[in-house]
Amino acid sequence: MSGPLCKFFGSSIGKKQVMAVTGLLLCGFLITHLAGNCILYFGADAFNTYAHKLTSNKILLYPAEIGLIILFLSHIVMAIRLTMQNKCARPEGYYMTTMSGRGATLASRSMPYTGLIILIFLITHLIHFKFGPYYETQLNGETVRDIYRTLMEFFQSPLNVIWYIFAMICLGFHVKHGFWSAFQSLGFNHPKYNCKLKLASCLFAVTVTCGFSALCIWAYFKGV
Repeated sequence: MSGPLCKFFGSSIGKKQVMAVTGLLLCGFLITHLAGNCILYFGADAFNTYAHKLTSNKILLYPAEIGLIILFLSHIVMAIRLTMQNKCARPEGYYMTTMSGRGATLASRSMPYTGLIILIFLITHLIHFKFGPYYETQLNGETVRDIYRTLMEFFQSPLNVIWYIFAMICLGFHVKHGFWSAFQSLGFNHPKYNCKLKLASCLFAVTVTCGFSALCIWAYFKGV
């Protein structure tokens, strides 16, 4: 089995399909993460309760974190390998034509750049929140981390808000093209459904961008 598997993952189609599956799974994580973050609107106790329940169950937390790391790394590695493979395979003239805009969109042409920005954002996001300032609060007689305060303090800086929104705009461009192209890579390519898939990709991108951006804007005006 190792021979055929290695041949599949080494092929262009195999790499694209791995990117498609991991990308769609990460899109599912984005929606779940956004839904959880929206609990922020209900106040400190509600958000800290949600965050505590999410992080206190180590039996589920560690496998989930490992799974996310594997998804991100698989997606990034395949993206780098495909980009390098495409640059080596196509002549310079074709490359210049593609970059000029014919047959391509801003979202598709900027995929490597938006992907890099998202990676930088993820690293800084973990530094600021998961490993950021640690405060404690009481919930039903139990001492838990006050992640609500950490988050609200972070978004009191206009520069942090601007950076966050910029990253979410880049994320929107990335998933707009990625969501649609994932289905293409998996064989869902039919004139009857292509327009609907493109519309769904746009709606998904707008939901993610506006949803996360609204949270940091609300936190900024809400204050600590």
